[in-house]
Amino acid sequence: MAVFNVKNICDSTRTKLKETTAKMELFLNQHSLSQLNVENDPAMDEFYRGYLQDTRHLLVFCEVAYEKLGVSLRRPTFNVDFSEKVLYEVYHTCVNAFFYPKNECYSEDGRYAYTGQDAIRFRKKPSREVRDLTIELSKIFEELREDLAYYETDYITQRRMQGEKV
Repeated sequence: MAVFNVKNICDSTRTKLKETTAKMELFLNQHSLSQLNVENDPAMDEFYRGYLQDTRHLLVFCEVAYEKLGVSLRRPTFNVDFSEKVLYEVYHTCVNAFFYPKNECYSEDGRYAYTGQDAIRFRKKPSREVRDLTIELSKIFEELREDLAYYETDYITQRRMQGEKV
């Protein structure tokens, strides 16, 4: 990929990660388990526990990627190889962590992806705040997934064809 293109992708990815981290941080700072599970329902307690855990992990992944992209963009000479590795990590840690959360509190239903409806389906009916955050994040992570599709498989294939260790 051309240097200019990789640099632009790094810049736009960093901007999107900054937006996601701000949204997750605000949510996590304003909501506790007891605030979310007002009915003290044990099943919902487990659901929200898993949701909060996944959100905290995702926040850390996104913050680390944001910092690495910042390093990449601030270097006096733009290093395409380093930047592409970071973009690969963003796809495989941040994007995948969002769409495939460990606790499976929600999942993406691809049948809805092209209908204009929200493709996120929750395992249990969440509070409005949880639903809103997840839907907002899904729109950003969908854009990231589209922007970084090359790094899903083509990047590794290209590297292997060049005889590089991945």
